[in-house]
Amino acid sequence: MLIKIIVVLTLIVIVGSLFSALFFLSKDKTGGDRTVKALTVRIGLSILLFILLLIAGKFGLIGHPL
Repeated sequence: MLIKIIVVLTLIVIVGSLFSALFFLSKDKTGGDRTVKALTVRIGLSILLFILLLIAGKFGLIGHPL
């Protein structure tokens, strides 16, 4: 149950980071540093989530529902 909560919270943060990058892209006319940082955070969290799911699968924390 804990792994499901962690996955859902991580996905929410990833989507939030994506929307913040979209906001910064549309509002910032001078540069793109905040947009790049937000997208970097999103990529880092996505990689972290993928590794977490691989480890959870290896240790049997996630599996088939049947």
